Amino acid sequence: MSFLDRIRACNAHDLSGFRPFELDGHRLGWIRHALADELPGVDPGFVTTAERVTIAPDIRDFEARSTLLDHAAQFLVERGTIKGLRGEHYPILPRWGAEPLMRLDRAAVAAFGIESFGLHVNGFVRGAEGVPSLWIGRRARDREIAPGQFDNMVAGGQPIGLTLDENLVKEAQEEAGLDADTARRAVPVGAISYTMEVPEGLKRDRMFVYDLELSPGATPVNTDGEVEEFGLWTLESVAESVRTTTDWKFNVNLVVIDFLIRHGHLTPDNEPDYLEIVRSLRQ
Repeated sequence: MSFLDRIRACNAHDLSGFRPFELDGHRLGWIRHALADELPGVDPGFVTTAERVTIAPDIRDFEARSTLLDHAAQFLVERGTIKGLRGEHYPILPRWGAEPLMRLDRAAVAAFGIESFGLHVNGFVRGAEGVPSLWIGRRARDREIAPGQFDNMVAGGQPIGLTLDENLVKEAQEEAGLDADTARRAVPVGAISYTMEVPEGLKRDRMFVYDLELSPGATPVNTDGEVEEFGLWTLESVAESVRTTTDWKFNVNLVVIDFLIRHGHLTPDNEPDYLEIVRSLRQ
């Protein structure tokens, strides 16, 4: 396997199996054809044609649209598309920074192919020569997604009603036991995007990436039960493990590869796929 294979795995999809979900001229998501045809029977507020799915024009306000999506989310549970609702809602946005048009339970986001947002924090420590080592978490074995696999020090989806800063502080405390002042030292260094076909539908994640340098004596401590243990890895060990094993949560591969590039471990001289890797991290 290669680093590029990891990126391609997160971008494997075929849009011919999906219909656009649109509203007010904005393409918000992608819905599998079978579900698209069922939605008007779930709630007449859904309008399905051969070209697209949209919402009836008389349903205009945020709460009414969100209620419509609540009906669809419950149907997805009854249908067996998703195991259950999460009780945490994501915003549906025409673009990042815009006002939400409606909200949708996190569990149903992939079924509607909605862009979802989140943050990933690379926690690292610099050695004597300034070379960073990464704090890596192993996910708890009872996690529904990627149990027992390696993860970033801090990561989480972006729910409606929180700013990125507020979510960063919350996730850093829950996942790594970091106080707010420490969390806010994290430096935003870009974003990574991918589109991946999954059993539920289409996973369209946009991950805001942060680097957080910790002192050599600091050790992350999980407080919410989602992480089994943390370990401090050299970049050589991280790179070898990502390239040769399937031990990492699928999208964390992308964040780690990005870190390896930005910190000079992967270069145009030592990685023949360098240019395609750089281009493919932001699709």
